Amino acid sequence: MKTIEKLQWRYAVKKFDNTKFLSNEQIQILKEAFNLTATSYGLQPAKLLVIQNKEIQNELMAHSWNQRQVVDASHLLVICVPKSYSTEEVQNYFNLVQKIRNTPDEIINPFKKFLTAEIEKKTQEELLIWNKNQAYLALGNLLTVCALENIDSCPMEGFVPEKYDEVLQLHEQNLTSVLVLPVGFRAQDDYMKDLKKVRKNIDEVVINFS
Repeated sequence: MKTIEKLQWRYAVKKFDNTKFLSNEQIQILKEAFNLTATSYGLQPAKLLVIQNKEIQNELMAHSWNQRQVVDASHLLVICVPKSYSTEEVQNYFNLVQKIRNTPDEIINPFKKFLTAEIEKKTQEELLIWNKNQAYLALGNLLTVCALENIDSCPMEGFVPEKYDEVLQLHEQNLTSVLVLPVGFRAQDDYMKDLKKVRKNIDEVVINFS
């Protein structure tokens, strides 16, 4: 039940303690957890920006509905995906498979051919939606890992991606921001800190088949 207790402890922090900072070890855990997130076909389209710069965080707060979590958090994580996506990513993935697993071409090629065709038949708009879905998988994983590591967080969609892209110069890297996750430590006077979690009864959200 320890995992459940940790998830009970977690909540979307409304006020961070701006005097406390995550250790390098804690940030490394979050980086590795992001990298280990399950993604469709294992393609890992998302990128993670780790920001610890109060000047930049202040600038981004103005494009985040002035939510102070963006600047008061120890670090600001921004999950991004490619603005345009091509079959080159498929080739890069299978190159990595061969490098790590030494998988023969005769085994790789049928799946590579299939996946290349899947990418080619999708529009850039469809690929962007698909990759955004992968970003949400990464966010869910990070939230759970944060809870397990006693790191506070606040998942956010309330920001202006175009402005984030501009401030962080993401266009130059063919990226666009999708999700924001301030991480750090809750302030002791956060009004949400001691409130009971509001959730439906398990029987209302889980359907059992036997």
